[in-house]
Amino acid sequence: MRAHKLTFAALVVAAGLSLTACQNDDDGAAASDPSSASSASAASSSGGGSGSGGSDQDGGKESAGTGSDGKGTAAPADSGSGSGDNGTAPKCTTDGLEITAQDGFIDGDPDGSVVVALTNGSGADCVISGFAGVDLKTNAGDISATRKGEPGDPYILKNGKEIDFYVSYPLNESGGSGVRITGLVVTPPNETKSVTLDWPGNSSLPVTDGSGSQVLVGPIGSAGQGG
Repeated sequence: MRAHKLTFAALVVAAGLSLTACQNDDDGAAASDPSSASSASAASSSGGGSGSGGSDQDGGKESAGTGSDGKGTAAPADSGSGSGDNGTAPKCTTDGLEITAQDGFIDGDPDGSVVVALTNGSGADCVISGFAGVDLKTNAGDISATRKGEPGDPYILKNGKEIDFYVSYPLNESGGSGVRITGLVVTPPNETKSVTLDWPGNSSLPVTDGSGSQVLVGPIGSAGQGG
């Protein structure tokens, strides 16, 4: 009878040891399984899955969204900075321009010079190019200026900005009264309406037989700084 009891006790101990070993094996397998660890980690942070990590991803999308090539989107060029495509801007008109003239003669020059300024006061950008019509009013009749030079591309003149051109004329160094100048008539390019200004240059032209210097006008933008 004692032998049976010992045998039974041995069986109970052996069974307990076997059960413990199985449990240890299961725990080890769970620890070595990455999916189990990931699941546990996700479960432990169920309140922060869309927190700082989500905002970092959104921030990355915003920084990358400046351009498909990662270099960003180029800003459009300043339409008022020079010549080129005139877009939808209308042409500059006489009524929309303030036209003034001043003496531009520099000591040592062989001819006299007057600078005519066209300032855009229309309230909107406009396009201007080519040559203005220029006539000198004199006591001997009107004298039309001859064009000199090549016209530039159409220029977008911003509201409130100015662009200039020159008028050159022969100096009266004969000692005589010459041909007296009484006014300057300016007609903007592609316009028929003119403006008459006081003449700011020398008061007279020399009397010539036509073989001397002429009254010349340069293209829009040929004097001063446009813009």
